[in-house]
Amino acid sequence: MRLFIAVEIPVEIRDYLFSVKNNFDRGLAKINWVAKKNVHITLKFLGDVDQKTTRKIIEKLKEIKFKSFDLELDTLGVFPNENHIRVLWVGIKNFNKVIELQQEIEEKLRKYFENDKEFSAHITIGRVNFIKDKLAFKKAINKIKINQMHFKVDSFSLIKSELSKDGPKYIGLERFSSN
Repeated sequence: MRLFIAVEIPVEIRDYLFSVKNNFDRGLAKINWVAKKNVHITLKFLGDVDQKTTRKIIEKLKEIKFKSFDLELDTLGVFPNENHIRVLWVGIKNFNKVIELQQEIEEKLRKYFENDKEFSAHITIGRVNFIKDKLAFKKAINKIKINQMHFKVDSFSLIKSELSKDGPKYIGLERFSSN
């Protein structure tokens, strides 16, 4: 099964992030927006994992101890760069605790998976398929101001992703809470 580990985002933050798409002129680009219920912060993508390894992963993740922490939305950004925009994302302020959690996950799972080379604390909100007017699109991105909303992180989850023609369906397998 296809798995990843993520921080799930509170519904009021997901609602707000989903509304950011209303700032874009539909004629500027073809964007596949992330479904509201699927908005999250990916801590580690695991890929295809068998049942036996999944059980071992869950046991290792249960060993992680962390205190809840607060995050704040930051600015709108793009991957990989402004000249070749493929992903729209919202950054996170005060992301040190997310990085600590992500590194702890890496450490616990290093026996099963390679370390992620470059981790970036962000929330993907859309995938760009085509840009009609690159200059106008960049201007639109630069005009958008993200509300500096705060939210508490008191858990992370192991999530199964089932791909379909209607987009991915996420199924929470296990939630790991702060202590």
